[in-house]
Amino acid sequence: MDERWRADLERWNIPEEIAARAPADPWGHSVARFAGRTDRALAAPGGPTLARAGEALPPGGSMLDVGAGTGAASLPLAPALGELIAVDVSGEMLADLASRAAALGVPARTVRGRWPDVADRTPVADVAVAAHVVYNVPDLAAFLAALTGHARRRVVLELTERHPMSWLNPLWRRFHGITRPLRPTAHDVIAVAEGLGHRVRHESRPAPLPRFDRLEDLAESACRRLCLGRERADEVIAAVVELDMWPVPRDRWFTLWWEPVSGPDREPVSGPDPR
Repeated sequence: MDERWRADLERWNIPEEIAARAPADPWGHSVARFAGRTDRALAAPGGPTLARAGEALPPGGSMLDVGAGTGAASLPLAPALGELIAVDVSGEMLADLASRAAALGVPARTVRGRWPDVADRTPVADVAVAAHVVYNVPDLAAFLAALTGHARRRVVLELTERHPMSWLNPLWRRFHGITRPLRPTAHDVIAVAEGLGHRVRHESRPAPLPRFDRLEDLAESACRRLCLGRERADEVIAAVVELDMWPVPRDRWFTLWWEPVSGPDREPVSGPDPR
C-alpha cells in the first residue's frame, strides 16, 4: 500500500516544462497565512483533532508537533502542556511558534528539518500530532513509523479527505490541459497505518472555514499554484466563474488516531470509536 501511496503522490508533481516558467514557487507557503490560522485556533480552540490529542495528554504532559507550522494544532492545548516539541522545515515558522509559546508560558523546543530525517534528534513525547502534512510525504510508512515511535500515549493526524490542491483540478485542465489525479486520499492513509498494525480510528467534519473569502484571494493563490503570472488573475477569475467554482466547496477534514503498542514506557489511552 505504501508503494501505491508513493506512486499516487508522484502524479501530483508539476511537469518540469511548466514549473520552469513559474514566476514564484508553486508549492510555497505563507507564514502570514499559517499565523492567521493559528490566531483563529487560539481564539476559538475546538474540533476533533484537539479533542483527541487533549484527552490523551496528561496534565503537564509533552506533545510532539511534526510539521508544526506556527502551532495551530498544538498551542491551543497550552493549559495542559508541560513541553512542546515542534518540528518543521521552516525556520520562520518555528520562530513564530516559539514566540507564541513563550507568550503562552509553554516551554518549547524546536527542531528544524524534515521528518523523519530529524527523528533521531527529537525527543519522545506523550502525544504526537501531525496536521496537514502527510500529502507532502512520499515515504508514508517510514513517516508514520517514526511518529508512532515518538509517542508514548497517542498519535493524531489531521488531513483533508483529498489532496489539498484538488480544488485546482478544473483550472489545471483549463490553463494547461492537464488532468490531475484523484488519489491519494485520507482513506489511503488509513490503509497504510493499518498495514503497519495500528488500530486506526477516525472522524471527519467540514473544514471550519472556507478556503477563500474573496475571489481576488483565490486568483492570487491559483496563479502561484498554476505557475502563472499575477497579471493573469483576471483570466483565472473569469474561468472560476465560468466553471462554477465559486465559492470553493469546503474541504472535508479527517482526524485519525491510534495508540502505540504497549510497552514499559507507554500508557495506551482509549477513546471513543465513532465508526
